[in-house]
Amino acid sequence: MGGYNSGRQGGRPLAEQSLKVDLALMLRKGWIAEGRSNGGSLSWSRGGEPAGDIQYYADLSDPANASLTLNYRRQRYGEDWISREQHIRLDYTQPHFGGRRWWMICPVRGLRAGKLYLPSGGDIFAGRQAWRLGYKSQRIAPRDKPFEALFRLQRRLGCDEGWEQPIRRPKGMWQQTYNRLEQEYWELNLQCSYQMMALVNRLRG
Repeated sequence: MGGYNSGRQGGRPLAEQSLKVDLALMLRKGWIAEGRSNGGSLSWSRGGEPAGDIQYYADLSDPANASLTLNYRRQRYGEDWISREQHIRLDYTQPHFGGRRWWMICPVRGLRAGKLYLPSGGDIFAGRQAWRLGYKSQRIAPRDKPFEALFRLQRRLGCDEGWEQPIRRPKGMWQQTYNRLEQEYWELNLQCSYQMMALVNRLRG
């Protein structure tokens, strides 16, 4: 496994900025399925612009020998683009409620993973721990966290983002679910108010 951006600034690479293969999503969307083998393509965008694409072939016809093959191109720091084929072993566990839960085996650590990542400058898809990926939320200052949580809740409800912006129950959402989210909204709104008052007091000095 090649190193990631030696001497980079700003801490660890972020999961949100990496290409990601999500096995559960592929199964849920029907792009791959138990008991058969098939292929297709995955693509990513960032800021509305294409960020990468790969071809995949999944073979789940024999659960004991299931695998996922990825074909993609990668480039590292001014080098020429090269084509790469990566074979990923698949495994499964059997939850108490029945069926199978499928996993990919990280090629670096050998651990089960639901998602594998390829950060900018990386050379293979591997687990988050293998790449030591952080999350964007880990870089948010403590005073900004209630605002970020408030905005996420507003996005979930399809409402305008902003402190003290009103929310509404989207069509199709259970009233009980909305009541819980509304209570969470008012708690976050109060935390944001405390942070704004603290900021004003600091500015007044």
